[in-house]
Amino acid sequence: MKKTTISKLISMLFAVVAFAAPLAAGAQAGLVLETETVAGSEIPVTYHLVMTDDGLYTPIGLRKPDGDGPFPIVLFASGNGGEGLPYIKDYSHNRGWTLEQFLAAGYAVGWLRYRSEVDVPEYGGAPLTARRGSGRARYNRAPLEYEDVIAIIEYVKTLPYVDADRVGYMGMSHGGEMLMKMSSVYNGIAAGIASEPASAAFLARRPRDPAAVARPEAPETATTTDAARFAAEVEELHGLIDRDVAMARIAPINLPIFVQGRDRDHLQGVFRLNYELLVEAGKRVQWKSYDHEVHGFAYVARNSDGRYAPDAVQREVVADSIAFFDAHLK
Repeated sequence: MKKTTISKLISMLFAVVAFAAPLAAGAQAGLVLETETVAGSEIPVTYHLVMTDDGLYTPIGLRKPDGDGPFPIVLFASGNGGEGLPYIKDYSHNRGWTLEQFLAAGYAVGWLRYRSEVDVPEYGGAPLTARRGSGRARYNRAPLEYEDVIAIIEYVKTLPYVDADRVGYMGMSHGGEMLMKMSSVYNGIAAGIASEPASAAFLARRPRDPAAVARPEAPETATTTDAARFAAEVEELHGLIDRDVAMARIAPINLPIFVQGRDRDHLQGVFRLNYELLVEAGKRVQWKSYDHEVHGFAYVARNSDGRYAPDAVQREVVADSIAFFDAHLK
């Protein structure tokens, strides 16, 4: 047998052992896959698979400062879900600048992923429950993406280098809406950032009157800031939501939240509405909006040269985010 073939077989054997050997803590909850170096950083990323409610697994990529900890940890999410492990690898290697600023500030960090968002008349509906069916759990409905994140949070709390009482979450766009969904039913997050939260479903926004005058679809990023139009949009949204449903969902929230807007975003009215309803409910919440061209600007991507080149606004939002978590997790 050729030496290269033997080497491949040995590598495969170690891969199988690594996959089959879950962490001693939380053995029923997750599996360690592999560790990879990250270009331009001395801190590698380790991939885990986390068991969700229905026994399927979702990937995360974790990094930690040097030392044993325990460290506070911030988990990062973006968008609608899906794409699995390739997504986690891509973001760990190519959208790591923001996370590396947190690492330098003493936080463990992780990119997480979850099942795809689905359209349901009432997100979540009844609480997820199980009964015995054919000897195993049979659920009243399918688990949803935000419930995957709750499972991930519970898993990372078992890791020896994580301080289970200091877990933060930062979600962008639908990931920001998921902070609302989770914190409405779950108390395991110490502090959270909703960055550009696309929270229309959580806030029970009704469709506009079909008889209303049709509007041209707004671009994702407007060319100018129109304060009067923005104020009118927020006022209209207040009238479109089912206030009783929205406030009932907000009522259980019991953690500090930083809502981050983007001045010229087509959903800026929703971002602001999310903040204003939290204020109305007496929650611990702060607001700041930034002027940037890119939806998701808080997560800095490598440029075409393979380098990170964050601009002044990106540096500002990341510094503000670290300061927020410092105030609540340290």
